[in-house]
Amino acid sequence: MAKKKTKNGKPDASQIVHAPIQSQLITDTIEKNYMPYVMSVIISRAIPEIDGFKPSHRKLLYTMYKMGLLTGQRTKSANVVGQTMKLNPHGDASIYETMVRLTRGNETLLHPLVDSKGSFGKQYSSEMKYAAARYTEVKLDTFCNEIFKGIDKNAVDMIPNYDNTMTEPVLLPTTYPNILVTPNTGIAVGMASNICSFNLAEICDGTIAILKNPNVSTDKIMQLIKAPDFSGGGAVIYNEATMRQIYETGQGSVKLRARYVYDENENCIEIIQIPYSTTIELIMNRISDMVKDGSLKEITDFRDEIDLSGFKLTIDLRKGVDPDKLMAKLFKFTPLEDSFKCNFNILIDSVPRQMGVIEILKEWIYFRTSCVRRELTFDLNKKKDKLHLLQGLGKILLDIDKAIRIIRRTELEQDVVPNLMTGFEIDEIQANYIAEIKLRNLNRQYILNRIAEIKDLEEEIAKIEELIGDELKIKEYIAAQLKEIKAKYGQPRRSQIIHVDTIDEYKHEEVVESYPVKVIITHEGYFKKITLRSLQGNDEHKLKEGDEIISEIDANNSDEMLFFTDKAQIYRSKLSSFDNTKASVMGDYLPAKLGMDDGEKPIFMKILDGFKQGENMVFVFENGKGVRIPMTSYETKSVRKKITNAFSSASPIVAAFHEIEKNPFEIMLISDNSRAIVIKTSLIPIKTTRSSGGVTLMTLKKGSVLTRAMSNSEELDNLKGFRKLKIPATGVLLSDKDMSQRQLKIDI
Repeated sequence: MAKKKTKNGKPDASQIVHAPIQSQLITDTIEKNYMPYVMSVIISRAIPEIDGFKPSHRKLLYTMYKMGLLTGQRTKSANVVGQTMKLNPHGDASIYETMVRLTRGNETLLHPLVDSKGSFGKQYSSEMKYAAARYTEVKLDTFCNEIFKGIDKNAVDMIPNYDNTMTEPVLLPTTYPNILVTPNTGIAVGMASNICSFNLAEICDGTIAILKNPNVSTDKIMQLIKAPDFSGGGAVIYNEATMRQIYETGQGSVKLRARYVYDENENCIEIIQIPYSTTIELIMNRISDMVKDGSLKEITDFRDEIDLSGFKLTIDLRKGVDPDKLMAKLFKFTPLEDSFKCNFNILIDSVPRQMGVIEILKEWIYFRTSCVRRELTFDLNKKKDKLHLLQGLGKILLDIDKAIRIIRRTELEQDVVPNLMTGFEIDEIQANYIAEIKLRNLNRQYILNRIAEIKDLEEEIAKIEELIGDELKIKEYIAAQLKEIKAKYGQPRRSQIIHVDTIDEYKHEEVVESYPVKVIITHEGYFKKITLRSLQGNDEHKLKEGDEIISEIDANNSDEMLFFTDKAQIYRSKLSSFDNTKASVMGDYLPAKLGMDDGEKPIFMKILDGFKQGENMVFVFENGKGVRIPMTSYETKSVRKKITNAFSSASPIVAAFHEIEKNPFEIMLISDNSRAIVIKTSLIPIKTTRSSGGVTLMTLKKGSVLTRAMSNSEELDNLKGFRKLKIPATGVLLSDKDMSQRQLKIDI
């Protein structure tokens, strides 16, 4: 019955009859609709099997093998892709992407399976794209001989392809544990697989050890198979506990870091290998972000210098930057140090299993043993068939003329074989073989030569039967193959091993810009750091009323300073922690800035250029005593911001000076009763004990004290009478003119 239509010609919704909705349990829906999809992805697409391949890899390689590309010339990649679609109907793009990863040019595998010509991109770059399939050429690498050996001898099962027009192998009969040599990654539904690569020579040694002793310890295997090995090299940070977990359970995380060299002439770091799990673009983007946010001031430039010679990322350094400290920082904050998360999920008889390295090798040995038995059985049957034919040929040797006579007298062609069978008591297969022998070969010499092979065949058959029946000998046979493979294809490790306990953790150090400055300290404790540019044309300093400058030093913004105070303490501070100021401001108040004690004031400052032997501090006290303390006495095991008991506090400090023993200088000591002496610092004894009160330098009258000590005494008119060659010395009365000079600024 026709539905009633509306004016616009469409059916009236009120007239449409809907089919009744049937309820269904969600468990039934999942089982009928979802589970087949899940199992298809797990078994037929994403998870590798014990031969080390996923179906896409296996179909591609087998197609190339059948195309004769194991020994022939290269062919266009597009040709291979087209032929592979007979086994893999998922589209040409996905097939070509699979091929790219297996090529020598892409540098993904330690042992490439496809010999390539053309641009195939690089594993370490996400932006370096591969050329189209019509431009590139490929063939199977000679290494694939070890993958297909025995495939034509019934080593593995063959199944029909998707349209039942040809057959393909269920697995490839790899003669080595390819599952642990070729890296593989797959994401299925509800599970994933991530298998790292190991060194072929080490894997062969480890497998041989298990063949000899199935109960071999994990420690032994870890000695033979040292750690994962990646095609891109880099360094594996070896943590024994983590590595043991991976070897035993198949789960864990391997830390990788880049390798680099420092070019001293160009003052640049050349990164020559990066972790397998990252790309150069990710690294450069992270470095760029750090430069932009100001957290990476140590570099002036960085660039990609990849060329035909290989990978290179160059980083130009600022002058004075320690390359190792910079790399420690980059390892911490960029993908130059990354992790490869291992998840050894493998299909065994269509069942996904997570296994450790030892268990995987045992499963591979079981698989390989089956392949070897099937190959040997194939050879055995061939030799038995040949022996059977030769045994029939031996019977006609007794009477060749009779054989010729039977054939000649037989009227019908179809009766030749039955007549030979009757005449020589042989079976149909033997009779057919004899009937097909050419007339020229029906001579005694030919037949004797062929029959002579019987003895050799019987010996070979006996050996093969013995080998097939003895599991121990099969293991020896597999071990011998592995030794040959190691000798022929083994390579040195590409990934360096660094033990985790030898790595120094990065410690944050603020990068300080280097430029010259003038530093000034006043009697009241005010401090200024002024750039030389700021000083140009503006050298008049603003000071607190009654204050005066007691010291000016040329320094660099990257320097560290030592501040000596009147409380016998030393404060250590970086100049970069002070803001640049102008001469027209009073500056930072040091007691507050450095957190000094109440009433404490600085009396002397010095650039810290190490606690060197042969350098001393000279201290002069109110009681007329003085002492020299070696700078080495202030050296501490750890960096201390404050050093107490830096010198004697028995008498108030008058002045402090820094002295280099090779260059002693004169200082003038002035008392409160206007008497003075001038002595060389070399006269003052050196005391290694910081608390030493020193010796008397100037003899003072009772109640008198020293009030000033200065090193610019040459500004006074006549020092002849003031110079003393021995201590203690009695002060000489200053003249009226000299007394006026006491108002001069002093340098302490």
